[in-house]
Amino acid sequence: MAFDNLSDRLQMSLRRVTGKGRLTEKDIEEMMREVRLSLLEADVNFKVVKEFTKVVKEQAMGERILKGLNPGQQVVKIVHDELKNIMGEKVAPLTLNMIGITKIMMVGLQGSGKTTTSGKLAYFLRKNNNLKPLLVALDIYRPAAIEQLKTIGAQLNVDVFEMGIFEKPQTIIKKAFEFAVANGNNLIIADTAGRLHIDEPMMQELIDIRDILKPEEILLNLDAMTGQDAVNVASSFHSALHVTGAILTKLDGDTRGGAALSLRQVTNIAIKFMGMGEKLDQLEVFHPDRMASRILGMGDVLTLVDKVTENIDEDDMMNLMEKMMSGKYNYNDFLKQLKMLKRMGSLGGMMKLIPGMNKAMKGANIDEKQTVYIKAIIQSMTKAERKNPKLISRSSSRRRRVAKGSGRSVSDVNKLIQSLEQQTQMMKKMSSMDPSKMNSANTLGAMRNTKTKQKKGKGKNKSRFRY
Repeated sequence: MAFDNLSDRLQMSLRRVTGKGRLTEKDIEEMMREVRLSLLEADVNFKVVKEFTKVVKEQAMGERILKGLNPGQQVVKIVHDELKNIMGEKVAPLTLNMIGITKIMMVGLQGSGKTTTSGKLAYFLRKNNNLKPLLVALDIYRPAAIEQLKTIGAQLNVDVFEMGIFEKPQTIIKKAFEFAVANGNNLIIADTAGRLHIDEPMMQELIDIRDILKPEEILLNLDAMTGQDAVNVASSFHSALHVTGAILTKLDGDTRGGAALSLRQVTNIAIKFMGMGEKLDQLEVFHPDRMASRILGMGDVLTLVDKVTENIDEDDMMNLMEKMMSGKYNYNDFLKQLKMLKRMGSLGGMMKLIPGMNKAMKGANIDEKQTVYIKAIIQSMTKAERKNPKLISRSSSRRRRVAKGSGRSVSDVNKLIQSLEQQTQMMKKMSSMDPSKMNSANTLGAMRNTKTKQKKGKGKNKSRFRY
């Protein structure tokens, strides 16, 4: 993922001051030298690096820090707060038209991921804001882009408006607006054409489209892998179009992170979303404070909670816990649990959101294929074996048959059996810790009551334009 190298370097730099009962100016100087090198190697704009290190050093050199309790931890907090500040300090929400049609114009260089991100944004706003999106294909110079947008629309069951490659984009956007009004679409996402480089004809076309569409948002798609050059691209687009926000794509790749740490400070363009994978549901709101925590290895529990809430059904989870605690948990339930986890994204990605886990898992090889192998083993069992785990655990001939049917070894089947038994035993121990308070019925009942109160509280302030 992006920031991995920067994260490692910054954490190493901060170890110089953490854990010390007292800091000297020399300690701070040495730490800041390494922080400066870390940021420059991550391709952060040198002006941003200069200002960042200046602010951190001034605050860290304060007498209150040098002579205070836990000075190392206070320095870490200063670094965290300044990282948050240079990325925007707080979430920058989209501007949505609450009574009419919200119009969003997607711009960027060719290859920045505009078309895929247009689909991701349509999915996000339909799911979170209850909007009816219309994707508009304006890239008439690349027929493949039109076909790609139509394919994305079909996958999402979202309307797509296109007029081929022979009509001008200015004409297409006028007709698209008329279609949206007639069809009841209250969200237009215009996928404009890009170039391999910025040129005058492209910019003039985008200006014409902007003047016709009058969008609430002009979102610049930036490939995070381009590093600091993304800032130069952003400046060019901003000077011509007055960009309202940016979406960083490919942040799940091996990028250095310079774009995210430089963009807001240099161009004053807020990062509003980030693409975290190729799937159409892998678009996340950009939270500067959460990203700062991830970079410093503090995890991101809030994002993890969001993923759980969005992707895991409460009733299904409660039923699984009840089965575990009562000893009725079986391989059908195990399979259902795997599907829940898969909806949340990669296991490695989730581990990085847990505080301290990224460091603990350093160097560990998380094989995502293991879930595929487990699924194959379970699906090679009979219905009776899935429902009654004891049939498999007590019969070596059944285990050999399942191993052969799934293409795995008998030891793999045995590991799965042990894993299921361990989960069940662990939950039984939890339920028997305090019979008066920890039995499954009382514990789950309390969880349900809490969840119900939260839902009631949310309902009072619910709006289709909140996210």
